[in-house]
Amino acid sequence: MTAHDAIIVGGGQAGLAAAHALRTRGSKPVILEAGAEPVGSWPRYYDSLTLFSPARYSSLPGLPFPGDPEHYPHRDEVVGYLRRYADRVGTDIRTGHRVSAVTHEGGVFTVHTAGGTALSAPVVIAASGGFSRPHLPALPGLDGFTGQVLHSSDYRDPAPFTGQRVIVVGAGNSAVQIATELAGHARVTLATRAPIKFAPQRPFGKDVHFWSAAVGFDHLPIGHVLKQPLTSPVNDPGGYKAAILDGEPDQRRMFTTIDGDGVRWPDGTRENVDTILLATGFRPGLSYLDGLGALDSDGRPLHDRGLSTTHHGLAFVGLEWQRSFASATLRGVGRDAQYVTKRLLVRPTGRRRRSPALL
Repeated sequence: MTAHDAIIVGGGQAGLAAAHALRTRGSKPVILEAGAEPVGSWPRYYDSLTLFSPARYSSLPGLPFPGDPEHYPHRDEVVGYLRRYADRVGTDIRTGHRVSAVTHEGGVFTVHTAGGTALSAPVVIAASGGFSRPHLPALPGLDGFTGQVLHSSDYRDPAPFTGQRVIVVGAGNSAVQIATELAGHARVTLATRAPIKFAPQRPFGKDVHFWSAAVGFDHLPIGHVLKQPLTSPVNDPGGYKAAILDGEPDQRRMFTTIDGDGVRWPDGTRENVDTILLATGFRPGLSYLDGLGALDSDGRPLHDRGLSTTHHGLAFVGLEWQRSFASATLRGVGRDAQYVTKRLLVRPTGRRRRSPALL
């Protein structure tokens, strides 16, 4: 007999959505969260971060995001929302429990924490998210750069960079948002391997997520068939593309190498640089599954739409393109959590319970 019905690793949006889905099906899971509270990585994001999706499309199952449904929530609003969700989900949440390893024997998983605790269950959901391990690309000369190297996860506000020469590497939403904000305080270049693609935030007067939901793109389960996930365009509320066209920041093709305290551009010119900021994304933080054989050689989970292909009873929630375009977002993790729990916990009658409201 096992001590728990299910163990969820990670208490951010993915873990909370997984807990809601499990409880809807009669399971009583326990969440193990490494941090001091179950809010994921949100408090560590930069101060000015604002969602690109309106509150109407930024909710977990059972609890609508508060305020004007058309407003774009700030980082701190998301943190507050997750706190409320955790209070209402009715699940055993144990903070300060960093998972170090998972073992499997006789159909039972044992989850070991860094503090020496061991918990067992027939079901484990890895919900530590796809944004817990900053990705640092192997750029030529980066190890020898004498200036400051930061990842976007280290960035908070532009004040410390005042007067500096800064290069932001990346072409996604965060790269553009950070570079544009920095350009008001420093001389900034956005270095990219290809031209940035922009998409209007509100085409035809409606937010892009309205159209995505209307045509069913958010629900389209194509993530598992893509050999290479699609690159999403930058959502532009009206100022980012114009700022880059005005040179604040300027955009250039990627530098060819880093040379001491500077970089060399494709045209052969060399320029001194104070800070290189890598807005180069994240990778799943799943090292606790290393000894289980559930990951590939790059540390990526071996799964089919969130269900482990190596161990029955193991699943994932919160991975980018796990099943769809929205899989790693507030609006998408709930659907993926419901998908995997339906298959992990098969009800004898075959009937599905309706997802209850938390309020």
